[in-house]
Amino acid sequence: MSKPARIIKLTAIDGTPIEFDASEPIGSGAMKDVYFSPDKSYVVAFYRKEQSTNSRERLDMIVGKFAKQLFGGKGGDNLKNLYCWPTHIVEWEHKGIKKTGIVAPAYRDNFFFHGGRFDGKEKEGKWFASPKLRNKMLEPDQKGDWLKYLLICIKISRAVKKLHAAGLAHSDLSYKNVLVDPLKGDACIIDIDGLVVPGKYPPDVAGTPDFIAPEVLETQSLSKNDPNKQVPSILTDRYALAVLIYMYLLYRHPLKGRMVCDPNDSGNDEQLCMGKYALFVEHPSDKRNRPDTGRMEPYELPQGDVEKYPYTLCGPFLKELFEKAFIEGLHTPSKRPTADEWEQALIKTIDLIQPCQNNDCDYKWFPFDNTKKPKCPFCGRKYKGVLPILNFYYRPRPQDSFRNEKNKLMVYNGQSLYKWHVDRNVHPNEKIDNKDKKPVGDFHFHNGRWILINRSLPDLFDVTDPDDRKHIPVNTSIALEDGTKILCGRSDSSRLFIVQVVKS
Repeated sequence: MSKPARIIKLTAIDGTPIEFDASEPIGSGAMKDVYFSPDKSYVVAFYRKEQSTNSRERLDMIVGKFAKQLFGGKGGDNLKNLYCWPTHIVEWEHKGIKKTGIVAPAYRDNFFFHGGRFDGKEKEGKWFASPKLRNKMLEPDQKGDWLKYLLICIKISRAVKKLHAAGLAHSDLSYKNVLVDPLKGDACIIDIDGLVVPGKYPPDVAGTPDFIAPEVLETQSLSKNDPNKQVPSILTDRYALAVLIYMYLLYRHPLKGRMVCDPNDSGNDEQLCMGKYALFVEHPSDKRNRPDTGRMEPYELPQGDVEKYPYTLCGPFLKELFEKAFIEGLHTPSKRPTADEWEQALIKTIDLIQPCQNNDCDYKWFPFDNTKKPKCPFCGRKYKGVLPILNFYYRPRPQDSFRNEKNKLMVYNGQSLYKWHVDRNVHPNEKIDNKDKKPVGDFHFHNGRWILINRSLPDLFDVTDPDDRKHIPVNTSIALEDGTKILCGRSDSSRLFIVQVVKS
């Protein structure tokens, strides 16, 4: 039986009235005790230890200066759901002890399990990235599909990008501090009060195991004042972000393979293999750390088999960044991809995906491998039918001829065309206008052929024959045949599509 409510009323430092139910905490971590507001719309979390002057100043900056910087400008409203950002600072004298606390929004309802064995539990990212938890513990209807994980990774990358642009680092970016919803493709970064703030505000923690950058582990034993000691920063966030994306798309860790660095000391072995001697499990030329599938538990397969599910199946854009992160940048932090690079690569990858024709495929979607006989790399089902592909061309400068942009859009029945596909000056990021989020066209397989229906583009033209430019009015369609050329507008930023048809 729950205890009767004991409502405490406080006034936040900025003068805002705050209430919470102090009868019992809804959660207690290593650093804080958390209480619900009476209507459960927000929480109040009190630190167990007295906060230093520096810690208090850091909280003031997170709640004040940096909140305004992130959410006050263009696109700020689109960012708010990407974080559980503290809104107020409070003080409470309890049992003769003055405690400092923060107020933050309650987690949204979609970040909790509904039904099944985990009913009511938070959707902590680890549930979906760990092969053990995913394959052994989760119900099939809780796992989501591969497209949803691409969307999750975009939102995490975008959130981290904005932190870094403000000069902030998370310091403990991991699947413990990211809530995800694979049913909607949603994500939210939590524990914002631990951000690394520029200046004299050192991080509280080194990070979560499996996400601590190699250079931090390698110098962990050095004294706090040693100039060679590496601590959480934007560069270590980039490592953790790459690990998160790799795990959400491939469901395994990029460094955990067969390599043994110290056979006599398991703790030191872990520190060396993840730190000084860290090696990508899929390194193309150094195979010392290839996972041994013969020693894996059933729940670790098939995802643990890097030969069957290599990182290259994620498409060319993500392949390049995984190599930068885990080969070039693993021990050279400055070479790691930025969060913005990840966001752009993930968006381009979404343009490459196709629905799998196998209704029983767990992943449901796969990225086109640019072959004449495409197949789903997850279940092996070969694509059957006619597959149109729109190759993007652009003008580098006004009056220039069009050049291949080396980007493309895969077509499937019901696929939408957006403003950012047709105009190079429109980008699908947090700053995009609501009017540009609406589809401008859509694709259908109709009467035995593929068509594009123009929904709102006033200047769409069929320019296949340079001597006979044909206008495609709104609410009319154009057939997609091999070699068809479609000009998306009259401006210099308008793209040209050249259709390629794959038959299999």
